[in-house]
Amino acid sequence: MFPLKIGYRTVKTAIGAAAAISIAQFFGLNYFASAGILTILCVQNSKKKSLYAAYARFFACMLAICFSFLFFEMIAYHPVVLGLLLLIFIPLTVRFKVSEGIVTSSVIILHLYTGKQITLGIVLNEIALIAIGIGVALIVNLYMPSLDAKLTQFQEAIEGNFRTIFQEMVAYLRTNESRWIGQEIIDTARLLEEAKSLAFRDVQNHFLRTQDYFYYYFKTREKQFEIIERILPMVTSIDLLVTQRYMIADFLEELSEAIHPGNTAQLHLNRLHDLHNQFKEEPLPKSRDEFEARAQLFQLLKEIEQYLLIKKSLKV
Repeated sequence: MFPLKIGYRTVKTAIGAAAAISIAQFFGLNYFASAGILTILCVQNSKKKSLYAAYARFFACMLAICFSFLFFEMIAYHPVVLGLLLLIFIPLTVRFKVSEGIVTSSVIILHLYTGKQITLGIVLNEIALIAIGIGVALIVNLYMPSLDAKLTQFQEAIEGNFRTIFQEMVAYLRTNESRWIGQEIIDTARLLEEAKSLAFRDVQNHFLRTQDYFYYYFKTREKQFEIIERILPMVTSIDLLVTQRYMIADFLEELSEAIHPGNTAQLHLNRLHDLHNQFKEEPLPKSRDEFEARAQLFQLLKEIEQYLLIKKSLKV
């Protein structure tokens, strides 16, 4: 009744855990199942996160071995000593910013506590478990499926919503009427958040990259969306059907047809500059209402200019 959804991370975790346990068992290591636990904990949803998880757990485990020797061998193998060790060890991992390694290092501590002795052979056994578990996790995490197709889908959906919003503004400017409920505004806000999160994950899958096109693209669209949210109340607050409304409506219609990943912002900025000059050449307002309407339309042009300047900064 409820079909299972198995993702690539689940598959990698299963394969990695099985491989780590098999390798540890092949070499005859004690507590070989712990290698699988390490692999499970180190497989992350991005390469950078996996690398950091591996570092944190390795550092914490090495620290755990040192502390175990000091507390157990120097004091005693006693539950109270174990509690005292953890009381000092856990805050220390937080201090060194390797708190992700608390669980795995605690397993190492319990291995040593259960053995009631710490010898070179036992220490080497634990280090081998750590190396196998973390090493296998890093190997299986080298494969990360491309997110480009999903990111492109987000891109197309957001651009489609932008076009709809602009077309609705055009319709209102021409007719002073609208039955639009504004669902695209809600959808776009949600899509931008999801798209940025996915794009950031894509950045985390590249060791030599701190930012990529898609992440910057969605940040750019987010800034433009903020302007759109400011523009909408301005458009709907203009009631008087002055000539300049139709001029701006024609320009916004052109703009809606040019919403795509390419960067043609400068062409529209030039067109906007011409439109601005046309406004200046128009006869002065004949009434207060006309003056207020034209002032609002002039402010609308300023906001559209900012919208285009933001797009102009996008490097394709």
